[in-house]
Amino acid sequence: MQSVLITGGAGFIGSHLCDYLIEKGYKVIALDNLLTGSKKNIERLLGNPNFEFIEADVTMQAAISSVPHVDFIFHLASPASPIDYQAHPEETLLTNSIGTLNMLNLAKDKKAKILITSTSEVYGDPKEHPQKETYFGNVNSFGPRACYDESKRFSEAATYVFLEKYDVDARIIRIFNTYGPRMQKDDGRVVSNFINNALEGKELNIDGDGSQTRSFCFVSDMVEGIFKAVFSDNTRGQIFNLGNPDEYEVKELASKVLILAGSKSKIEYNGKFRIDDPMRRQPDITKAKQILGWEPKVDLEEGLQKTIEYYKSL
Repeated sequence: MQSVLITGGAGFIGSHLCDYLIEKGYKVIALDNLLTGSKKNIERLLGNPNFEFIEADVTMQAAISSVPHVDFIFHLASPASPIDYQAHPEETLLTNSIGTLNMLNLAKDKKAKILITSTSEVYGDPKEHPQKETYFGNVNSFGPRACYDESKRFSEAATYVFLEKYDVDARIIRIFNTYGPRMQKDDGRVVSNFINNALEGKELNIDGDGSQTRSFCFVSDMVEGIFKAVFSDNTRGQIFNLGNPDEYEVKELASKVLILAGSKSKIEYNGKFRIDDPMRRQPDITKAKQILGWEPKVDLEEGLQKTIEYYKSL
């Protein structure tokens, strides 16, 4: 049986990936320091003989040396929502720099295939639309989002070095906005904010005039894309955008949430955009379609309904 290490395995996307790979017949080791992840996300796996949980920090060498042989590494560890990485800026910097170097060295030593998760944030507030993998981005290196954006850019540069210098079998994915069950209720992401405020009868607060756009990918689609980025042919040394190319204005998302949640909450506009917040965000996924045979299947209404039901059940 082949074994897999997932850093950030108790997080939102990581825990869904654990489920997916267990069902595919892999032995899964989840490593997480629970800074933003939760043991509740992996509760149902804890008694499974093919699942192991290591509570440890990916930046600590002692934690890495405790990892047994693995065939595949998925490096998902990192705070990912603006509230989380701005609350933990130093941890974010270290996870995406030292943590990534530790994982790349582990892949080199174990001769394992590795996937490094980057982010659409490496494009910053993009001047190219939609964003292709070849776009270098428009990123502020000295601002409130820089701890995340720039450390992810570092992790991409480190991956390039290990590919070229050590011939490590590595690939990078850039994750665009992802949502679904197990998102933290208070993570500050727009989908979780809108749904929970709608369910509680609170105002839906929108930055600026709500004309900024996002593309929302349901978590089951994202997990399938992550899997294919490792297990498809010809992915070594490649970068893939993973996200849903359907683009929505934030005010349009708010309206959809209110209708689907049956809420009478009001929408309030604060007139101010956050510093360095991208105005448009939409992935070009041509490359993922061609090489991975992947594209999202879950439309926004279906995904929002599933997410609303999840929050209702809490």
